[in-house]
Amino acid sequence: MARLRRLFLKCAGVIAATAASSAVSAQSVAEFYRGKTVRVIVGFSSGGGYDQYARLLVRHMGRHTPGAPTYIVQNMPGAASLKSVAYLEQGAPSDGTVIATFNPGLLSQSLTIPEKVNVDFRRFAWIGNISEDFRVCFTWHAKNMKTFDQVKGAKQIIFGTTGVGTSAYIEGRMLDEIFGVNLKQVQGYPGSADKRIAIERGELDGDCGSWTSLPDDWLRDNKINLFVRFSKNLTSDMPKDLLYAGSLLTDAETKATYDLLMSGAEVGRPYMGPSALPADRLAALRTAFNATMKDAEFLSDAKKQRLEVNPQTGEEVAETIAQIYRTPPAAIKRARVISGE
Repeated sequence: MARLRRLFLKCAGVIAATAASSAVSAQSVAEFYRGKTVRVIVGFSSGGGYDQYARLLVRHMGRHTPGAPTYIVQNMPGAASLKSVAYLEQGAPSDGTVIATFNPGLLSQSLTIPEKVNVDFRRFAWIGNISEDFRVCFTWHAKNMKTFDQVKGAKQIIFGTTGVGTSAYIEGRMLDEIFGVNLKQVQGYPGSADKRIAIERGELDGDCGSWTSLPDDWLRDNKINLFVRFSKNLTSDMPKDLLYAGSLLTDAETKATYDLLMSGAEVGRPYMGPSALPADRLAALRTAFNATMKDAEFLSDAKKQRLEVNPQTGEEVAETIAQIYRTPPAAIKRARVISGE
């Protein structure tokens, strides 16, 4: 009798578990998200570019997500945004209520310094990228160096840097190591604003940086001479004849090194979910993201803030990530040297 009772209880438990599982699986994406809050983890403190883009996104993406959940930003700075990446896999719920944006420079570093950035970014659920980071290099107008050939022909040009491994530092190193510019980089500048003051004073000859961060008056009043761009694509307001550095490369290994070092800028402003994110919710988030990128209110909001929108879908970002991880070992080794790691 006792044996039959135990068998009955066991069967009842299996039936209950099966019923619960069926109820969960039968729940639609809209039903899941209705009344929920989706947290967008930003791997930096508030006020910076990544934070600004994330706050732009959360104001609009909820309208396009099934169930119309509320989106909020949660800042989680630490270890150049690596803390936010670790949280996504080691602490955040994987049900689709948490996604993250981070410094995409970690992508190349996961190959060049895997002992420090021990992450395989291919595992994550990629939702999309609002825009690549359009990188350009320029000289101050008073230096009388307007073209790339003039910069290459200079005895020496002097740029400033806020530290080894930053985007501007790496681009300066590429000008020197790959493109033959005799470039000296002066370290110790606290930030981009300090470098701009030094450029205006004549202490520095120029810099490399993000197109969208260049002061309006510098562009309007022709205070700088743009001589090269590191990004393959152009924005609508960039000079159409601005030289693309990648077009100068013919050696396959050098091109692979260049592509790896520029991969962070190409991915730009990415958003991803945990690797265990359910497939139906990932599909819904990707669809919502894509719809947001075409939303008139979103685009108007971005324009007011001078935030570039040049999106990639989640599938496109995932393919870009896969391509990064196909970089030949020799190119990875050279990229590590150039980036100072």
